[in-house]
Amino acid sequence: MQELFSSLKEQFISTFIVEDRWLQLVEGLGTTLLITFFALLIGLVVGSLIAIIRSTYEMNVKGRKAGRVSDYIIKVLNVICNIYLTIIRGTPVVVQLMIMYFIIFASSRNGVFAAILSFGINSGAYVAEIIRSGIMSIDKGQFEASRSLGFDYKRTMALIILPQALKNVLPALGNEFIVLLKETSVAGYVAVQDLTYIGNLIRSRTYEAFFPLITVAVIYLVLVLIFTFLLGKLERRLRNSDH
Repeated sequence: MQELFSSLKEQFISTFIVEDRWLQLVEGLGTTLLITFFALLIGLVVGSLIAIIRSTYEMNVKGRKAGRVSDYIIKVLNVICNIYLTIIRGTPVVVQLMIMYFIIFASSRNGVFAAILSFGINSGAYVAEIIRSGIMSIDKGQFEASRSLGFDYKRTMALIILPQALKNVLPALGNEFIVLLKETSVAGYVAVQDLTYIGNLIRSRTYEAFFPLITVAVIYLVLVLIFTFLLGKLERRLRNSDH
């Protein structure tokens, strides 16, 4: 037993203390959170735009003969959105990441920027379907009521429909955020020194796998639990505001 504790102590020291490796883990955690935050913003913006385009097409254009220029524009944009969704949801995110890094940004080789764009664009495809389902769940009578009050389509969507849709799909959006956080662990494929990459780097230097990998797993678990708790509080507050 004493030998076991002695061995664990040596592993702990070599993993965290030697060369201030715990600081490397902190920096890796910072990179992970940075990528997740900006990718989330991109995903929300891209996803919201695509959701609005697709829901507008389904509610106002689909099934009828296009007579106005705006109808043709919506049809073309809807086709582009469908192609985007098919490609992004049909290919692995790690492949998209490598294409972004080794092909699109081959000249700059900015791994963090490539990772933010890759994960943001990937997340946008899933966010789009989540928000679209939220928009389509809103009663059509609310569109008609807002029109009768003098609201045009843009103001109706921005002030009445989208706030309700986002509230309805908040749990699904929160789950997408958690998935996005964990997906960033593959950023090391393009030499981004995120949390997982640093953990594996420490393992390769110390030849000890237990503490580096378990530490990385625990950090991800703690982050997920914190975000789940915060999202739960936000959901309860929004639910209470309805009463």
